[in-house]
Amino acid sequence: MSELLDDRLDPPQLPNLPQEIVPLRARQFRIPKTLNALRHRNFRLYVAGQLLSTMGTWMQIIAQGWLVYQLSQSELMLGVVGFASAIPALLITPWGGVIVDSVSKRKLMVITQSCSMVLALILAGLTFSGVVQVWHVLILAACAGIVNSFDGPARQAFVVEMVGKADMPNAIAINSMTFNTARMVGPAIAGILLVVIGPAWCFTINGISFLAVITGLLLMQLPPTIPKAVQAQAWQQLRSGLSYAVHADGVGALLLVSLTLSLFGITYSTVLPAFVDQVLHQDARAYGTINMASGIGAVLAAVLVARFGDRGFRGRWLRMVALAYPLVLLAFGVTSFYPLSIGLSVLLGMGFMNQFTLINTLLQSQIADEMRGRVMSLYTITFFGLAPFGNLAMGALSEAWGISLTISISAIIALALMGVIFYKMPRIRQLA
Repeated sequence: MSELLDDRLDPPQLPNLPQEIVPLRARQFRIPKTLNALRHRNFRLYVAGQLLSTMGTWMQIIAQGWLVYQLSQSELMLGVVGFASAIPALLITPWGGVIVDSVSKRKLMVITQSCSMVLALILAGLTFSGVVQVWHVLILAACAGIVNSFDGPARQAFVVEMVGKADMPNAIAINSMTFNTARMVGPAIAGILLVVIGPAWCFTINGISFLAVITGLLLMQLPPTIPKAVQAQAWQQLRSGLSYAVHADGVGALLLVSLTLSLFGITYSTVLPAFVDQVLHQDARAYGTINMASGIGAVLAAVLVARFGDRGFRGRWLRMVALAYPLVLLAFGVTSFYPLSIGLSVLLGMGFMNQFTLINTLLQSQIADEMRGRVMSLYTITFFGLAPFGNLAMGALSEAWGISLTISISAIIALALMGVIFYKMPRIRQLA
């Protein structure tokens, strides 16, 4: 089947031929516009591997949060674990971006995915043996953060190598669909496994799932990587990347939107296990269901971006969603009615993924290839590297003030900051 989907058989490669003389099997296997990037074999391998691997990752996220809460009974500790997992990104990711611009992205990703597999299996072993403690989770989370400091920029910058610039926006949207399809399935499975057989199997399945993406990477057919001559010291390369991000058209404003979403828009997920337990009075199955509902919304959003995101109004779309999302988060924070929280979770998933995909697409459309790794490392910092401070604050304030009040205050701050950004930087609205 793969040869029938090969790039050279896709009708868009034959623009000057009348439809009646386009080969029958090319018309028969026309890929829908929403999935156009899948005509690239390398990208199909990547998506298949990522789907299975990300399902396992979401299972671990759900199981790890529930395990930490059961061990500590502390909202603060949930924030501390989030802090430990993300703080390396703040310190290391800028240098990770310099490395990504200098080496084979595929080889780097094989290494990072292998390391992630080992860390997941270590946590599984500790949990199976019954000796796992919160400090074990903290150390492993910090190690995972170090790995992600290199893996994140590499994955973001690798997309254009698999599909080219023309299909890059569609590929980013399909990546989001893949991520959130896994986000639907993984939490649902994790919620069941947590109740039936415990978290250790979730960690084990995650470790095994990394083999899928590693295999996909090794099967890709890519041109040989030409080593780049070192033209400047790493520090100078880092400074040039920072300067480029500040002065490039719209890039700095997009990074500010990403930062606001990271610090105030998505940190509620850090205390979600406690919210389900204390506010909604539900169990681990409900925790998985709420995460699955958010994943459903995110998949719907990714499909919309993939289908309609090339019509030249991404900036206006981003503004609308960025201002609406905090209002939905505010409603979520004040509700204690479980069915309503599921519906709001769908909307939160849609809002989050719209912003995540649109910011990513707009950034990658604006930046030069030679700066891609460094700029995407800065994006990784704003979205993940500074998140630990928001996670830590969310955990500490939830324990002191109450979970619902803290989520509500975070939503109000996000709304105010988004309003200021879009008012002071109207250029974002004009980005296509």
